[in-house]
Amino acid sequence: MHTPTESPDATGAGAHDLRHHGDAEVRGRDRDLTDLAVNVRAGTPPAWLRERIAGSLGSLAAYPDGRPARAAVADRHGLPVERVLLTAGAAEAFVLIARALPVRRPVVIHPQFTEPEAALRAAGHKVDRVLLRAGDGFRLDPSAVPDDADLVVVGNPTNPTSVLHPAALVERLARPGRTLVVDEAFMDAVPGERETLCGRTDVPGLVVLRSLTKTWGLAGLRIGYVLADPGTVRALEETQPLWPVSAPALTAAEACMEPRALAEAAAAAERIAVDRAHLVAGLREFTEVRVAGPAEAPFVLVRLERAAEVRERLRLLGFAARRGDTFPGLGPEWLRLAVRDRATTNRFLQAFDQALQTLGTAVR
Repeated sequence: MHTPTESPDATGAGAHDLRHHGDAEVRGRDRDLTDLAVNVRAGTPPAWLRERIAGSLGSLAAYPDGRPARAAVADRHGLPVERVLLTAGAAEAFVLIARALPVRRPVVIHPQFTEPEAALRAAGHKVDRVLLRAGDGFRLDPSAVPDDADLVVVGNPTNPTSVLHPAALVERLARPGRTLVVDEAFMDAVPGERETLCGRTDVPGLVVLRSLTKTWGLAGLRIGYVLADPGTVRALEETQPLWPVSAPALTAAEACMEPRALAEAAAAAERIAVDRAHLVAGLREFTEVRVAGPAEAPFVLVRLERAAEVRERLRLLGFAARRGDTFPGLGPEWLRLAVRDRATTNRFLQAFDQALQTLGTAVR
């Protein structure tokens, strides 16, 4: 398997808008669109979680105390608290990594969430890319990563490809003297969280990032965490401002580590798998639509001709889809679609059929 590498500094960083995210598709007058652009689970946060968060508002006069939430996260993953750092979403963690760790040659494996590279570039680093190929199913090739890379970033399951890499394959990226950052923001949407590296302390340089944004619908609250060796945690913590996570976010983190919350998340992951299979089956009925996969995350990546025109037609029909051309390694022929319930998916597939027929790009 040949996996190309490129330097965006040499080839032109402006070729991809690294700061474009799915929420841009549903802002302002577009808020009424059915949202398939953002990967937050619909119908969240649940009522019990909203109540817990609301109950924390009476303590806003006090400075946040992150110790109980940190302990809850540590207990959930079977780790000492010294290996846990709470952050204002996983996005903050990328900024901390870019600023706090001594890095000479960072490599980001694409296509994936663009914020890690954006944070590294903003911190003054020259970033090299390893581009996984659609023809190889966007599968990870550890041998493609340069030997002298001292920071490697990979998503698992990967946004936007929805590929779940085997943990044993991801582990092959680790070595002494290298920081291996694994973005597991969507791992709790995978049944059984198979292939997770959370809880592992035997992988050198491992840093695992988690987010509570996606499964629990807390994008507006900003809460995530880092799991790493104590030295790395201390370095990142020293770069954080004081009280980086708000009291309501800490309350949410603690609540989401409780047994009933973990059981609810596990059940949601099983439902997502069923709903995703329904979406993929419907998409595969279109002769000129290719679904990347196998998809394992709460979204799917599709390739089709005139995707930008299809996307605009879908907007007119009431649906927002995520453009793919802002992801390095992808182009204008890609769209990312969030998994929704069967009824929503059926309505979307009807609109998708109408959009394709109108543009004459496919025959059902």
